[in-house]
Amino acid sequence: MTNLKNLLVTAVALSFVAAIFAQEKEVPPAGGTPKDFTLPATNSFGLENGLQGTLVEFGSVPKATIRIIVRSGNLNEGKQTWLADLSADFLIEGTSNRSAEDIAKAAAAMGGQVNVGVGEDQTTISADVLAEFAPDMVKLLADIVRNPAFPASELERLKRDRLRQLSIAKTQPQQMAVAEFRKALYGDHPYGRMLPAEEQLAAYTLDDARNFYNNNFGAQRTQIYVAGMFDAAATRAAIESGFTDWRKGPDVLIDLPKRATGKVVVDVVDRPDASQSDIMLGLPTIAPGHEDWIPLQITNSLLGGSFSSRITSNIREDKGYTYSPFSSISTRYQDAYWVQSAAVTTDVTGAALKEIVYEIDNLQKNPPTAEELDGIKNYAAGIFVLQNSTPGGIINMLSYLELQELPDTYLTDYVSEVYAVTPRQVSEIAQTYLREEDMTLAVIGDRSQVSEQVEPYVRGEEE
Repeated sequence: MTNLKNLLVTAVALSFVAAIFAQEKEVPPAGGTPKDFTLPATNSFGLENGLQGTLVEFGSVPKATIRIIVRSGNLNEGKQTWLADLSADFLIEGTSNRSAEDIAKAAAAMGGQVNVGVGEDQTTISADVLAEFAPDMVKLLADIVRNPAFPASELERLKRDRLRQLSIAKTQPQQMAVAEFRKALYGDHPYGRMLPAEEQLAAYTLDDARNFYNNNFGAQRTQIYVAGMFDAAATRAAIESGFTDWRKGPDVLIDLPKRATGKVVVDVVDRPDASQSDIMLGLPTIAPGHEDWIPLQITNSLLGGSFSSRITSNIREDKGYTYSPFSSISTRYQDAYWVQSAAVTTDVTGAALKEIVYEIDNLQKNPPTAEELDGIKNYAAGIFVLQNSTPGGIINMLSYLELQELPDTYLTDYVSEVYAVTPRQVSEIAQTYLREEDMTLAVIGDRSQVSEQVEPYVRGEEE
């Protein structure tokens, strides 16, 4: 009897639950429109030697982000590819005042560590520390940036590390595709040389690394940012005492590339028996600051630059050709290109290219619906605000403005300009800047299986 009662109770309960789930689900309210970004108050100043400082008191977490950005990177290498990287590796290997171990221990005692990164236009030396140690970290970073010791004992180890990175890069199809794409786009310009030859990297000497530093580092190429919670007066005093007597150094190098024009096709880089082909299809486009820059970003997000984008929906969700296709706008100083990348199954390389080109053509001919575009604009505006909600994010954007010579209004007006983009404008942007007939194509894959598939795109005769 007890079992029967239990069954009856269970049945009633299940019926009740089923009735609840059978009811029509309540539609959640629409999300609010993100507000315009408000730039926190900044305190900017300059030293007589040309160094610039920017302090941003922000947030409630008792930590500070300190970032020194030197306008020197792979652009400054000439034909000595990765020499900027090797030279920067020495920065945390000791100074004339501290050993590498001393640097690491001092940073750890402040609740942080020192990181060095080299990009195409800039070298960054940075650290996150507890708020009370911001002035002390500034002093440590000043010593690192100004007084690298370049110990001869570390040269071979650092070169072995770089050779190992190079060896790994040459086994990764995506990195190989980027290298081939950039070479086709920029030719002999430093932006077009992504990977050095092993013998070139192995031949670099201590003098090469030291001379690169001496020829490219100096106060007038340097900006220091501090954001978060910190003692502003003490931090500024640390910057002034640490950098006032640094040498002025060289002027900023301006070397804009002469970019490829018209259709450029790289012969398929052969990976025999590869199960996938890595595709990069793109072209040079407008630089940041152009009046169409933000509409181009929205167009990119709708076409291939977000998870719900058209190309992703087509060749990932509908066709199953690839797992992670993605389009992006890659920038350097006063330079940018748009590119669609995808790793696709070998036997559908041509089919994937066909669908990518179809989506570009379709967007050029048919404006998106207001509903589709509103979703992309909400996504773009929300991501922008989130990216600028941390001290590191704020420094990223301020340094981006500095590099690209943009006004602060780029930040404060960004959200409203995103929401001003119209469906017709998106189609016009695609027509103007995403011209398939001018695109560079690079493919890494099994040449015996892929060459015939990509041939129509080589000739520009795709259907």
